[in-house]
Amino acid sequence: MIEKIKQLASTIFPEIVEIRRHIHANPELSFQEFETSEFVKKKLREWDIPFIEMANTGVVGFIKGTKDSDKSIALRADMDALPIQELNDKPYKSTNPGVMHACGHDVHTASLLGTAYILKNLSSTFGGQIKLVFQPGEEVLPGGASIMIKEGVLENPKPNAMLGQHVLPFLESGKVGFRSGIYMASTDELYVTVKGKGGHGAQPHQNIDPVLISAHMIVALQQIVSRNADPRLPSVLSFGKVEAKGATNVIPNEVKLEGTFRTLNEEWRKQAHVLMKKMAEGIAESMGGSCEFNIMNGYPFLINEEKLTESSKMAAIEYLGNENVVDLDIWMAAEDFAYYSQQTDACFYRLGTGSVKKDTFHSVHTPNFDIDENALSLSTGLMAYLALKQLDL
Repeated sequence: MIEKIKQLASTIFPEIVEIRRHIHANPELSFQEFETSEFVKKKLREWDIPFIEMANTGVVGFIKGTKDSDKSIALRADMDALPIQELNDKPYKSTNPGVMHACGHDVHTASLLGTAYILKNLSSTFGGQIKLVFQPGEEVLPGGASIMIKEGVLENPKPNAMLGQHVLPFLESGKVGFRSGIYMASTDELYVTVKGKGGHGAQPHQNIDPVLISAHMIVALQQIVSRNADPRLPSVLSFGKVEAKGATNVIPNEVKLEGTFRTLNEEWRKQAHVLMKKMAEGIAESMGGSCEFNIMNGYPFLINEEKLTESSKMAAIEYLGNENVVDLDIWMAAEDFAYYSQQTDACFYRLGTGSVKKDTFHSVHTPNFDIDENALSLSTGLMAYLALKQLDL
């Protein structure tokens, strides 16, 4: 079976490279993936794979094996790009100013199409059904996964397992990585307005300085992590935007802060929300001002079901060799694949795309991100093999 899959992966590889380059050159922002969606549907039609539309721009394809089985597995790829101006000078660079596939979703979509081609050609060798989930809007709340779930992507039938892969530029091309259990963090967005009384900078005694209040608040809130969280539990509290529209000699009336809170435990997450809000409001009040502390709940933490992940890891070793499969550490970034992992057995693994020679070790979400396209020679076949192994269990 492995040799047959690799043969099919080799056959489709040149086309998958071109598909990835086409998607990369034509990126679309979250929930605006209209052309990408049409492109995906066009390829599925070419390969006689039926599909339905979900979440406006989402596409779900179906491949049924001819053997008798009621098992089902779902495979997921996300399709949206980021609001980043690409700095790479490649023939396939973004043609959409200010928008770029800087997180590898072009790779994920192209790879799942390649996997679909392989599985369609092997449909006589397996039983059960495979769902191909091409999902919109991974990069912004509420996350396309949550919408797909509400519209029934995990129903009729409910998959026994769900697999997703994501590029990892710090891992060499040709390798993949797995981690069982909790893997990625929940993520919440913090929007804070600190209100005071503005005035002349030379007369601070006549003002209530929201800049000073904000400074105290940012420093003090770090205690939520350093003195309230269990030190064995990873937590991150970061403020990345501070907006005080004053001047060198003008104290503004208000300051706006934006940040993120991430952790790996839902109970602590809820508790931290209460503590942050209470502390911020208390500091503002004690200094004569006030504070509006709004928390936008984001994605939950992502958990890889242990049996599924371990069996997938073993299958990856069979397909790639032990030396090309690595263990991953906890990562405090977030992914809306976490919604699937909260609803069904799931495994979210990493596809190495880094190459020193090809200068593809730049991080995701940066304007120089790119991949070693040789990774596409294994991403398609590996996912097909993982899917078939799960259907056979």
